[in-house]
Amino acid sequence: MTTMATPLTQQAAPGVSAPDIRRHELANFLRSRRERITPEQVGLVRGRRRRTPGLRREEVAQLSAVGVTWYTWLEQARDIQVSPQVLDAVARALLLDRSERSHLFSLAAAIDPAPGTDCPHVTSALRTMLRQLEPIPACVQNSRYDILAHNRTYGRLLCDLEEVAPEDRNVMLLAHTNEQWRASVMDTAEVTRYITAKFRASMAEHLAEPAWKELLGRLEAASEEFRENWARHEVVGAGSRSKVFRNAWVGLLRVEATDLWLGPSSGPRLVSYAPRDDETYERLARLQELVRAAED
Repeated sequence: MTTMATPLTQQAAPGVSAPDIRRHELANFLRSRRERITPEQVGLVRGRRRRTPGLRREEVAQLSAVGVTWYTWLEQARDIQVSPQVLDAVARALLLDRSERSHLFSLAAAIDPAPGTDCPHVTSALRTMLRQLEPIPACVQNSRYDILAHNRTYGRLLCDLEEVAPEDRNVMLLAHTNEQWRASVMDTAEVTRYITAKFRASMAEHLAEPAWKELLGRLEAASEEFRENWARHEVVGAGSRSKVFRNAWVGLLRVEATDLWLGPSSGPRLVSYAPRDDETYERLARLQELVRAAED
C-alpha cells in the first residue's frame, strides 16, 4: 500500500530546498484564503470595477497593517523574514479559523504566540453594530490608524472615503494629504500636531515592523508639515476629545470622539463621534439620509 505525500514531505527536486517548497506552499495557501473572502465580510465596499476574486493584496495588507510590497513578496514566496506578530495580523485579516491559523504558522515555521486564537477582529456582529450606530459616525481603526471598517456617516464625515483607494484609508495619510479631509477640520495645524504625537506614541511598540516604517516613509515624503511635527518628538496618549468638523454636505458638527478598545490597548478599536448638541444630531441624521439617497 502506498501513501500520497504532500509537497512538504516529498523529496525536494534538485536545486529546490525544503524552505523553498515551504515558502511556495505558504504563498499558495495565503492566495487561496485571500480569494475566498468577499469585501463585505471584512467591512469593505465591493465597488463596480472589482475583477479580483475575493480581496485584493493591498486590502489584506491594509487590514493586517503590513506594507503592500511586503505582503506581495509573501505571496510571491520571496525569502523574507516573517515575525509571529505579523503572521498573527495576517491570520486575523484573512479570517482564518483555528485549524487554518495553525497551518499558517506551521508553513511559516513559526511559533504561534496565541495558539487556539479565534482570528476575526472585524466580525459580522461588529459591522452590524457600526450600521446600527448611525447616524453617529463610527469606524474600526488599528493601532496604525488604518480604517478597517466604517459606517455610512463616517464615510462622509471628513471626505468621501469611497473615493479613497483602500491602501490610502489611513487617518495619518488623509490628515496630511487629502484636501477634502483637511478642509473639514477646523484647526488643521493643531489637529495634525496632536495626531502626530499620538502616532509617535503608538509606534513605540512597532519600530522595527516594515508596515510602520513604510507608512512613516510615505508621510515624510508627502508632507513637510508632518516632518516638522515629527521632529518635535511629542507624544500623547489615547483619550476622549471634543471636536468640531466643517462637513462638506451638512455644515458644522460638534462631536465627542470616543475609543472603545476591541482587544489589548495596542490593537483595534471602535472610534465613534457622538453629537454634543441637538443641532449636530439633526445634521448627522440629514447626512445619513443623503448617503442613503445616493445609494438608491
